[in-house]
Amino acid sequence: MTSEGSNTTAITLRTPIKDDGFRLHQLIAECPPLDANSIYCNLLQCSDFAETGVAAEKDGDLVGFISGYTPPKKPETVFVWQVAVHEKGRGQGLAKRMLKEIVARDACKNVTHMETTITADNEASWALFRSFARDMGAEIVHHEHFEKDAHFGSQHDSEFLLRIGPFTT
Repeated sequence: MTSEGSNTTAITLRTPIKDDGFRLHQLIAECPPLDANSIYCNLLQCSDFAETGVAAEKDGDLVGFISGYTPPKKPETVFVWQVAVHEKGRGQGLAKRMLKEIVARDACKNVTHMETTITADNEASWALFRSFARDMGAEIVHHEHFEKDAHFGSQHDSEFLLRIGPFTT
């Protein structure tokens, strides 16, 4: 667990707990354009996948969250599912701090790569993961992974798979 932030209020990073599930659902609703998942899905992210997630609190409020998991066929990879930072937590490098917190965990001791998917127009996410890759001294490659027409029935923009690594945790 780490604490950083402005001189007046620190942001604490910690492992999620199941009691965070509903709060996570509310946080994502307050962070457009993030895709909302069911509350049940958010409960699983905060319980079954807690070791590869991180919750960020400020003054008792959930102001940031990253959900992730280790894909069964890629034990050397942590896949970042969703990054949420509330406006109360912005401007402090919180998203990158949360990414670094995840890869520093015991659950990621064998992780050498990070993956995520991002739409072409999500400039903030592209910048975040490029900056993380630079900090980790790792390369970044990407390709179209989930196509708008073939996989989303033309109802969601294509998602590009980013793969960062190798790096040492």
